[in-house]
Amino acid sequence: MKRKLCGLLAAAWIALAMPAMAQESAAEKFVASLHFKDGDVAVPEAGAHFRLGPAFRYLEKADARRVLEEMWGNPPDDSVLGMVVPAQPALSADDSWAVVVTYSDDGYVSDEDAAKIDYDELLAQLQQETRDSNEERKKAGYGTVDLVGWASAPRYDAGSKKLHWAKELAFEGSSQHTLNYDIRVLGRRGYLSLNAVAGMSELGQVQQGMQQLLSMAEFDPGARYADYDASTDKVAAYGIAALIGGGLAAKAGLFAKLGLLLAKFWKLGLIGVVALGAAVKRLFGGDRDKRRDSTVR
Repeated sequence: MKRKLCGLLAAAWIALAMPAMAQESAAEKFVASLHFKDGDVAVPEAGAHFRLGPAFRYLEKADARRVLEEMWGNPPDDSVLGMVVPAQPALSADDSWAVVVTYSDDGYVSDEDAAKIDYDELLAQLQQETRDSNEERKKAGYGTVDLVGWASAPRYDAGSKKLHWAKELAFEGSSQHTLNYDIRVLGRRGYLSLNAVAGMSELGQVQQGMQQLLSMAEFDPGARYADYDASTDKVAAYGIAALIGGGLAAKAGLFAKLGLLLAKFWKLGLIGVVALGAAVKRLFGGDRDKRRDSTVR
């Protein structure tokens, strides 16, 4: 009887494990179908380029959108130019993360206000704006989101014309907080935007990766910040503070689409939708779904 019971338990475990293993295999096959590039990578739409070290690879627009839309279930977004992907962990791994590349051609962003920004005051304003926008989120059928604070306080390098910061966010229905890490590289006619979303538990590896990536992203000669010509070039209607503050409260930009979409899908209990990172990503069934069910209510 005991031997029979053990056999039945083993058969049940195999039956439960097979769908998860099949789905993991599907994820690995999907990733294997992507065309990764390494080393020097051009982003012609932005007049920029990456000089990637061995820790990173790059997906051009078509494959980046496949990951976002087919693998991670996000809405179509033609503004996506590419995706920087760490070599480890693998894109199909549970703790994977990636950096979505976009570009704004709003014009030359003056950095004259950079040294005058009170980041504590800016944070308080953003927190209030986020709370105020929650009513509209609920009316639209989405869960609420709260800006907990800076996960990494904003820093602007006036020499390299690069700005980076990270926000800690709490989505309704999720026990784990979400990390939104941003880099902006200022150029002559606009700025390059590098955006990563992950779980707060992955702050260490994401922060280290983004710090490495800072030095790998540059504008091409003629498109650099120093190439600005006041007699001919358009000037953006905002400064550095607006780059940090914009997007979340106004529900603009890729992160808003990812975060709000996922918040809604979690609320509805749908399976198989993911975003950039373990906190907002559970795609391929099995134990991963069980872990999600234990943290999302």
